[in-house]
Amino acid sequence: MTLDINNLTKFKVDKKSFTQVAKKVLSGENRETESLSLAFISKEEIQELNGKHRKKDKPTDVLSFNLKEKGYLGEIVICPEVVKEGEMLRVFIHGILHLLGYDHEKNKKESEKMEKKEKFYLNKI
Repeated sequence: MTLDINNLTKFKVDKKSFTQVAKKVLSGENRETESLSLAFISKEEIQELNGKHRKKDKPTDVLSFNLKEKGYLGEIVICPEVVKEGEMLRVFIHGILHLLGYDHEKNKKESEKMEKKEKFYLNKI
């Protein structure tokens, strides 16, 4: 598992924590050979991406982009300005779960399933 981190903000990134979280979630989902990237971007940039990819013209906390390359899961984009204090790792787990195919916007059952997984991995940290 490799995690590439690209920080385009003033947010102080604890690379070790994010790497440990990614390893826990991916190994818990039997996907430990996958790699992913994580980018931290501004409120303006995430609003632009949210508008372009989800037709929602407002900033959001996290976006996940699946990339169909062998061994490469995708990219998670986080906006530290939008994420609540203490929620950074939860948002990161949320993003990884999206890349793994979980979708809370599909229906209530899927939403509950994803929320349960999120809590499960948060408790492992």
